[in-house]
Amino acid sequence: MTTLLQFQPEEWLRIGGLHTAEEIAQQPRLWRALAAGLGADPARIAGFLGDWLSKPGHRVLLTGAGSSAFIGEICADELNMAWPAQIRAVATTSLLTHPEAYLDPRAPTMLVSFARSGNSPESLGAVELVRRMLPGARFLNITCNAAGALARQCAGRDDSLTVLMPDGSCDRGFAMTSSFSCMVLAALAILSADAIGAALARIGQLADLAEASLKKWVAPVAALAARPDQRIVYLGSGPLEALAKEAALKVLELSGGRALALANTALGLRHGPKSAVNADTLVLLFFSNQPSARRYEQDLIDELRRDRIAGGCIAIGPDAADADLGADVPACSDAWLSVLWLLAAQLFSLHKSAALGLTPDNPFPDGTVNRVVQGVTIYD
Repeated sequence: MTTLLQFQPEEWLRIGGLHTAEEIAQQPRLWRALAAGLGADPARIAGFLGDWLSKPGHRVLLTGAGSSAFIGEICADELNMAWPAQIRAVATTSLLTHPEAYLDPRAPTMLVSFARSGNSPESLGAVELVRRMLPGARFLNITCNAAGALARQCAGRDDSLTVLMPDGSCDRGFAMTSSFSCMVLAALAILSADAIGAALARIGQLADLAEASLKKWVAPVAALAARPDQRIVYLGSGPLEALAKEAALKVLELSGGRALALANTALGLRHGPKSAVNADTLVLLFFSNQPSARRYEQDLIDELRRDRIAGGCIAIGPDAADADLGADVPACSDAWLSVLWLLAAQLFSLHKSAALGLTPDNPFPDGTVNRVVQGVTIYD
């Protein structure tokens, strides 16, 4: 009988985790569908962007809330280095409270919104805020839900373009999984300075690696998740710092807050956060594909293992780095490779939730935390 990420589908259904398990496992297929969709009509996106990114005076804000904000953080630095325009990540949760710090009426601005459902009050409020404060602003929506308010409100407007992710990417489970990885890849492909064909080929290559890695990693990751560690620390450098934040958030969400999860950089951990590491702590570090960064990361892993203050230290990354959970990756940036290492973090959170006896598809049955955020009032 076919297993699904270590369990039978019937077992995932029984414990309330079938949606999340399926949505983690389907990502290689969705990435290929994403590449096919972007390649079917590249002129539509190219026509909307025009030469916007080539102008030094222009600004691009990558925005979202929660996991969607981390998408922008993963992509921003790589894209900013590639274009004359200034490209930065700003969470909607910051943009709404302090707009004067991020919006400059003198600078032509494009707001790139990442949204799984497109119904988050912060996502909708940020678009309206920018439209009101910056006449002439443009809006690129990368979303998984054609029926969401974000897509519907921007339909038919000359200043807006909505790029939909493949069918099935609007996760039914509580946590963002396939929606997150699809939107990361879409942003890197759409806003890349490389030719679209090269970007789409890279997505296909990553899909092949992801398919093999899911099979190779699931058993050892499930064993890690079964350990009684009460604290989880994720570490990453450069774009992988944002990946560490997303990985830590997945643990918090799917464990219902029972496992405390922190995120930091390899060099930053020594500046205080290391005090949280004890015998009940599992440290997971994402190795960079850049040898210069990896030297610092290896030093920290060696130090933690030598000091024996953590319950365990696991390295995730390129085979060339001798990672515990690795893959033979091509010469590629950390931003692009982030979606591959993300799979290990998703697998860990799914199995940690199951090991704690929770329902991964809805770890908060009392409604204290919701799939689409509630209780937010948007003020003028």
